[in-house]
Amino acid sequence: MASGLLRLVLLVSLIALSLARGGNDMVLDTDSTPKTPSCNNPYLMAKVRNWVNGREAETFEGAGAKFGALLPSEKENAVKLPVVISNPLNGCNASSSKLSGAIALSARGDCEFSVKAKIAQSGGAKALVVINDDEGCLAKMACPEDSTSLNISIFVVMIPKSNGEALKKSIQDGKKVELLLYSPKRPVVDFSVVFLWLMAVGTIIVASFWSKITAPEKSDERYNELAEKESNAGTAKDDSEDEVMNLSVKGAVCFVITASVFLLLLYFFMSTWFVWVLIVLFCIGGIEGMHNCLLSLILSRKWRSGGRKTITLPLLDEVSILSLVVLALCVGFAVFWVVTRRASYSWVGQDVLGICLMITVLQIARLPNIKVATVLLCCAFVYDIFWVFLSPLMFKDSVMVVVAKGDSSGEGLPMLLRIPRFFDPWGGQNMLGFGDVLFPGLLIVFSYRFDKENKKRGISGYFLWLVIGYGIGLGFTYLGLYLMNGNGQPALLYLVPCTLGVTVFLGLIRRELKQLWDYGTEPEVSRSTVEPAVEGTRSV
Repeated sequence: MASGLLRLVLLVSLIALSLARGGNDMVLDTDSTPKTPSCNNPYLMAKVRNWVNGREAETFEGAGAKFGALLPSEKENAVKLPVVISNPLNGCNASSSKLSGAIALSARGDCEFSVKAKIAQSGGAKALVVINDDEGCLAKMACPEDSTSLNISIFVVMIPKSNGEALKKSIQDGKKVELLLYSPKRPVVDFSVVFLWLMAVGTIIVASFWSKITAPEKSDERYNELAEKESNAGTAKDDSEDEVMNLSVKGAVCFVITASVFLLLLYFFMSTWFVWVLIVLFCIGGIEGMHNCLLSLILSRKWRSGGRKTITLPLLDEVSILSLVVLALCVGFAVFWVVTRRASYSWVGQDVLGICLMITVLQIARLPNIKVATVLLCCAFVYDIFWVFLSPLMFKDSVMVVVAKGDSSGEGLPMLLRIPRFFDPWGGQNMLGFGDVLFPGLLIVFSYRFDKENKKRGISGYFLWLVIGYGIGLGFTYLGLYLMNGNGQPALLYLVPCTLGVTVFLGLIRRELKQLWDYGTEPEVSRSTVEPAVEGTRSV
């Protein structure tokens, strides 16, 4: 079960590597249109608040034009205005409807956006709202080729088709519709990133110290007898390890190749059922991880005796009652998350399941030495960069970004940590793929084990420096995210140099690189005596 869980999570986590992402972009894009005094606006997203017969409806988003007046950044500076439907609806000719002091509502098509804006302005309108002709991306309302004589001083905004049709129907039904248009500025730093940073760094630190957390003072007689026998045989290992998988060079390469194939399958055949398969797999892994974490914590404390009460069930033979109760709670938690996964608070359940899953994986999987770590992280490094930045050269889009967005219904991949942008008026979420925690995490957990076995502490070891390097690498990731206007970043571009690079650098200056490179390859004479539970260790 554990080995299958590991393969599943590492494979799907590779697909989610680039999901260090922000919310919706406030700046839509740049273009090559020559800038003139009358055509110098950035392409900004717009907030559209609306009222129908005095009752406020749901706020939606639109897109500003390259020309016209610049939308106010504060809603207090915006003015609520009534909406009038242009007649003709396309707004390409003088309107027979009275537009003076109102917002003109017209449909896209038949003439240039600048022509619609000029006609609305000449009719006395204070703003023009254009209804898009489909539910896809909003078009960039660019300037005409000759924009030197363009003199438009009203606000111009395009809105989605569904919202526009709803406004139009309300007006046709005789209702009074009012709009307030503005474009709030996104904060330079959204502090929800700090919580995501703490979750990622904290997960790795907890996973590294997990054996200490779940195996404090053991006082029962059975443990004392076992500890006495082990101390006579040699150095005692963690008796909580019932299965460990040592990754190999071949396994590391195979993971990346398999993940690339899987990623292409998702890119070409993305559908709701495919995403649902991943959701089910995530839930299975999350339940296993949560069950393992909770049971380990409970049995490591005062309730150790509670785990000895068993019940015999068909097919399952003898099972701990406590284990069954915890399993039922975990299944219920996962089912609740699935049912409410589109709710505003669903990120909590997803993060809890994900963190438990990653802690469990980091206990099961082990990098035996830096040689395997170098192959694994370098392959993931190339994989991440290629599928984010270089894949558009071979395919129409960035394969990783397309897959990360999920299917057309908005159902996204669950293999990531996410947290709402609490302090951003545009909302959205900050996200980090499991792979961006797991793959550097494997190296950091190895460094902790290396320090412990070689009696290194603090700055004389590797663990502390790698945790600091990982935290700095995440900081660089979100700096890149900010500089790229919230577009997805391949986090391993920053994390690999800040973790593997630090390890190699320290190993060189301390003349321990050879020891790190070949670590764990020496046979252990007393291993079968001291660690009978690890006889099942395998390489993948």
